[in-house]
Amino acid sequence: MLTVSTVNVNGLRAAAKKGFVEWLAGTDADVVACQEVRAEADQLPPGVREPDGWHTAHAACSIKGRNGVSLYSRQEPEAVRIGFGEAEFADSGRYLEMQLPGVVVASLYLPSGDVGTPRQEEKERFMSAFLPYLAELREKAAAESREVLVVGDWNIAHAEADLKNWRTNRKNSGFLPEERAWLGRVFDEVGYVDVQRRLDPEGPGPYTWWSYRGKAFDNDSGWRIDLQVATPGLADRAVKATVERAATYDARWSDHAPLTVSYE
Repeated sequence: MLTVSTVNVNGLRAAAKKGFVEWLAGTDADVVACQEVRAEADQLPPGVREPDGWHTAHAACSIKGRNGVSLYSRQEPEAVRIGFGEAEFADSGRYLEMQLPGVVVASLYLPSGDVGTPRQEEKERFMSAFLPYLAELREKAAAESREVLVVGDWNIAHAEADLKNWRTNRKNSGFLPEERAWLGRVFDEVGYVDVQRRLDPEGPGPYTWWSYRGKAFDNDSGWRIDLQVATPGLADRAVKATVERAATYDARWSDHAPLTVSYE
């Protein structure tokens, strides 16, 4: 059994003070992926940077206080890679992978974008470069008899069932037709599988992110943008997916909730 959790922590130092440390201590996950860490490794408290019982890897952004991804594994990785070979994003703190026995697990923080701004252009460049890497990664892993699991904040809701207010978001980043089509290519052309949606094909949701504004959390007016995307062999082994939604607004330590999947 392999259990993997992924969560955008919305600033790991802040999350650590609000409940992340306790959550990590209590999780049954074998691998935990974090996004939007927003800290250099040496800025993290020792119990967060290298907690007992975990092997860790952190990829910070060259711009302080931005982005950042981390991986925690109970098993020592055979190799660690930061970035996916695209120079523009080499030090962006958006991609980190570990080679573990039989599987490559990656933590991804895809740019969020903002229509009509350079942020959206950056997102488009990232997607353009990342798609061929996903194909290359799958091919290389298969040659080594490994599966691939890319988890994290993909910042795209693929279908109407993946966000509450889809009608009013059709022209907003995260639900643009071209973004949804790109994610469709990840599944249909490159051959990866949206594991949670495979297990729960109907929806709506379950959502993994809720804005801090208004009553979004209380009304479950969210987006399903945190995904576990796997090669078919591993996806076929998935038996349970759970969004660890906080019981109350006040109990949240991030505006995202962990998505946890167990694989046989």
